[in-house]
Amino acid sequence: MAAFVFRSKRADRIKILVWDRTGLVLVHKRLEGCKFVWPTIADGVMRMSPAMFAALFEGLDWRLVRPEEARRPQAAG
Repeated sequence: MAAFVFRSKRADRIKILVWDRTGLVLVHKRLEGCKFVWPTIADGVMRMSPAMFAALFEGLDWRLVRPEEARRPQAAG
């Protein structure tokens, strides 16, 4: 699977093209009153983890999202 993400100059809209080996899917999203927070570009490419992309798509600041700590079970049995 491959995904290509395009943003507007104002950073309040994104378009996502996804190829899932059966066809292309186009997703368009616009935020009201805020902007998407983007990672920095290195070597002409912006890389995102699936968690970063999920936060970005929800309109959250991905820099503030922290993984939940794994808890050990109290008893086995």
